[in-house]
Amino acid sequence: MPFRPLNSRMVEATVVPGQRLFSQRGAMLAYKGDVSFTPSITGGQGGVLGMIGRRVANEATPLMTVEGSGTVMFGHGGHHVHVVELAGETLYVEADRLLAFDGSLQQGTMFMGSQGGVMGMVRGQVTGQGLFTTTLKGRGAVAVMAHGGVIELPIRSGRPVHVDPQAYVAHRGDVRSKLSTAIGWREMVGRGSGEAFQLELSGEGTVYVQASEEKL
Repeated sequence: MPFRPLNSRMVEATVVPGQRLFSQRGAMLAYKGDVSFTPSITGGQGGVLGMIGRRVANEATPLMTVEGSGTVMFGHGGHHVHVVELAGETLYVEADRLLAFDGSLQQGTMFMGSQGGVMGMVRGQVTGQGLFTTTLKGRGAVAVMAHGGVIELPIRSGRPVHVDPQAYVAHRGDVRSKLSTAIGWREMVGRGSGEAFQLELSGEGTVYVQASEEKL
């Protein structure tokens, strides 16, 4: 596990020779040892197509490649940080939620459909535009950002989970997602925003939910 939580808003990563990490630019707070930071043109292993996809979606997040030998402390904007351990599955996450992740993970861009891109789904519902989301697949760790901390909700077959799209952070597993209108749902609890949607997630997996409806 390359990430060790220092507190709720900071993590420390161990960098070893021959391996690399990627982090959001501006996320490095301090480091010890012989560590280098260079801009990542393609943003990991997604390659040119992944980069183009994110630019088309207007969701490009500049990344830094972190290499060398030492330890690095990461944090950004005072946001809460949550570490997700992947054991071969795929994590679907909005690009601006990524703080840092293992360079061994395969990064890609997926056209919004039945998976991922939840905020894109909301925007797409309103604007009619299809958007993309970021995927990370393999074995390794991912540090994601959220407002007010994160809880992990299991998704089980036959028992879908409904989430406020503004509180969604990421999900993983064999999960299907869809939006449904919920007229009066947000207004009933006094949090109406003019876009009353619920996100329904079904299948087998996990969804990560933040304790806030604030955007990053």
